[in-house]
Amino acid sequence: MAVAFAASLTTSLSMTNIVQAADYKIDTEGAHASIEFKVSHLGYSFVVGRFNQFQGDFSFDANNIADSKVNVTIDTASVDSNHAERDKHLRSSDFLNTGQFPKASFVSTSAVDKGDGNFVINGEFTFNGVTKPLAIDAQMIGEGQDPWGGYRSGFAGSTEFALKDYDVKVDLGPASANVMLDLVIEGIRQ
Repeated sequence: MAVAFAASLTTSLSMTNIVQAADYKIDTEGAHASIEFKVSHLGYSFVVGRFNQFQGDFSFDANNIADSKVNVTIDTASVDSNHAERDKHLRSSDFLNTGQFPKASFVSTSAVDKGDGNFVINGEFTFNGVTKPLAIDAQMIGEGQDPWGGYRSGFAGSTEFALKDYDVKVDLGPASANVMLDLVIEGIRQ
């Protein structure tokens, strides 16, 4: 989910004169990254939540977006919809199946620059023991020096997938067939 984030050449050049390939670790310790989900509830509202534990890294070269890479692993048992009984059900074999598949992952396969700070990260998303292609629409938020002597880059992204494509057993009806993911990723240059 993941989470694949390269930078836009145009945005990067306008923000800094330093343009170079770099590797980043996603800043989950500082809570400067998030993976949130949203599923329609009966077509009337949404159930929203997040995964509290995940890790990953990315690399990008603002001069060559196509060489960007992202790897993210999610601890599916860390699901948090702010409702303990629902979270227990989400962890069951009906949905996340965390006993058998405790991790979900996204590994990028390509990045496509769409201009104006927008890009698409294509990759392989593994969830509930199923691996399928997934595209993430993303945009660069910003980059630069942090107050502690490091260098950071931040991105936002979104994607959507059908539960049935990943062998989720429960049919929630047509209004709730898809999961929407919103991703905020801030990385610290290594």
